[in-house]
Amino acid sequence: MTNAAEDLVRRYFLEHVNQRNLDAVEMTVAALYAEHAAAPFTQSEPGVVDGPAATRDTVRWLVGQFPDLHFTIEALVSQGDTVAVRVLAEGTNLGPIGAIPPTGRRFSSRSSHWFRVCGDRLVEHWATRDDLTSMLQLGVLRAPGPAPGLPQTVPRQR
Repeated sequence: MTNAAEDLVRRYFLEHVNQRNLDAVEMTVAALYAEHAAAPFTQSEPGVVDGPAATRDTVRWLVGQFPDLHFTIEALVSQGDTVAVRVLAEGTNLGPIGAIPPTGRRFSSRSSHWFRVCGDRLVEHWATRDDLTSMLQLGVLRAPGPAPGLPQTVPRQR
């Protein structure tokens, strides 16, 4: 079963990010939008922003670094005015990441996003991203090696 709030979140990732349809952002994101997700390498969240403008800027910024960026929605749940989604992000780094030159490498990592919906617009966003996995895959950071005494792999739980 889908609902209108879930559809807004789907549109955010599938239409705005994957299809790069930034003309339709006003139809999904409120003008007053509370952004609680700090960008990688920053230490503070943006706070209250112009939602459509901030969303367009974020998509342009991401696509500037990863022109083939694609999000796959793996799970989506909602309760009341809150929608939570787990996504798989994949892309190739062909643009600078801040002061770091492009690596030409691909990444694949998951993130969780929580949105609050008011009426027919997204009004608030939180994110927990696996930036460490992304930076390791891109070669921006190097792993220090395995910790002594820990197994190299973790057995799967059934």
